[in-house]
Amino acid sequence: MSNLVDMMNGAMASTIPPVHKMGVRVVEARRGHAVASVPLEGNGNHFGVIYAGVQFTVAEMLGGVIAIATFDSAKYYPLVKNVDIKFTGMARTDLLAHASLDEDEIARVEAEAAEKGKADFVLDAVVCDDAGQTVSITHGLYQLRAHGV
Repeated sequence: MSNLVDMMNGAMASTIPPVHKMGVRVVEARRGHAVASVPLEGNGNHFGVIYAGVQFTVAEMLGGVIAIATFDSAKYYPLVKNVDIKFTGMARTDLLAHASLDEDEIARVEAEAAEKGKADFVLDAVVCDDAGQTVSITHGLYQLRAHGV
């Protein structure tokens, strides 16, 4: 797992520079599960909490992390189609975002992508502060797409 996490963090500067500049780091990446962090420092807004767009970003990018950790990246790449966010608390510390896909959903996505060249999947993420309090939640629609489709 650490090699995959290191590869993702190393590639972030060239693949998604704005996310890298925010200080977003993949903490965990394994089949069906992803965790990312983002620091408070450098990401605050005019009233001292982490900017809403930063919270959105650390949650949204988990769709790509899970896709890369779960599906065959030689055959497929992820894309985001839609994400909704609900802010539930004040983000005054570094944040961790968590998301998971269960094995039944992974199998469905793999089968549909193999058959049709693409498959949509829904991913819900929870963003928490240092105390474990939820500060935002996202509901995203992602797609796994075959290269060349």
